[in-house]
Order: sequence, then C-alpha cells, then structure tokens
Amino acid sequence: MVYVFLANGFEEIEALTPVDVLRRGGVEVVTVGVGSKTIIGSHNIAVEADIIDSQLTDLDGTEAIVLPGGMPGTLNLEACQTVQEAIRYCDEKGIMIGAICAAPSILGHAGLLMNRHAVCFPSFERELTGYLPTDEYVCRDGHIITAKGMGVSLDFGLALLAAVRNSSVSDKVRTSVQCR
Repeated sequence: MVYVFLANGFEEIEALTPVDVLRRGGVEVVTVGVGSKTIIGSHNIAVEADIIDSQLTDLDGTEAIVLPGGMPGTLNLEACQTVQEAIRYCDEKGIMIGAICAAPSILGHAGLLMNRHAVCFPSFERELTGYLPTDEYVCRDGHIITAKGMGVSLDFGLALLAAVRNSSVSDKVRTSVQCR
C-alpha cells in the first residue's frame, strides 16, 4: 500500500502523476485527504481523496508514502499530525518516503535529510538542513526519494514505482506512456 497525502494547496500534477504511475504498475494506492475528503489543489482543482487522515490508523503493510509539494499544501501537510506520524513510522522502519518540490522541506525540518543526497524546488534548499546537494532532478538516497518539481513528476512516479516494485515494472510503464 502506498499512501499519497493531499492537503489544500497541493500541486495537482505532483500528486496525481505518481498516483497514476503507481497504479499502472499494479501498486495499491490510497489518497489521504488532510482534514477532508475533498481537497482543493494549488490551481483550484478539487480532488476527492480515498480517505481522510483520521481514518489512517494502521500503517502496517505500508510500502511508501508520498508528499506532493505546492503552496500552501506543503505547509498544510507539515502541520498535520497524521503526516508527521507517517513520516516517523516510515523512517524508523526504512519504508520509502517520496517528497517533491517544496515537500522535501518537511523532511529537512524533521532532520531526515542530514548527510543525504536530496533535491527540491530551488527556493526551498535552505530548508534542507545538512543535506548533500546533487544536480539530479530526482534523487534516491536510501529509503528517501526527492524531486525538484512539477516538471519531473513522471520521473518521480517512475522512481517510486521502481522502489516499491522493481526497475522492470517501472521500465514497462515508462515505455507504455511513451516516456524517454
């Protein structure tokens, strides 16, 4: 199971592209609305989440969590106790954590990027305390995958798919969607 957290002000493409890619790869994905099932994205697109955060009470069987960026979505994710608990749980168990655009700042504030290679939207780099910069657009270091922004959402989704399944499954989806 992969949980993708949605909070008001999230970047729609950064959230929904990984959902699509993971589902194409046969992964069970649940979208989790912070505070509501209907979440409004940063471009005023309403998305109906599968569950609300208060319904996420058991993380056993979690393969990954995904934190899309967007503003104020990132701030709203960071303020959510359920999101913070999921991040701690995944980090302690070595379960994949994906964060894109502004959302890696949440991991930086939690101290999870210390001495790890990571990327984010450039104006948020100062929030990644102790991280190791890289020129990559999508970066995996251990159980954490980070990405720069909306323009690499497909590559981010494919990296997540490779991490929770394998590169063969990810390559099949890449080919099927005509991605270089």
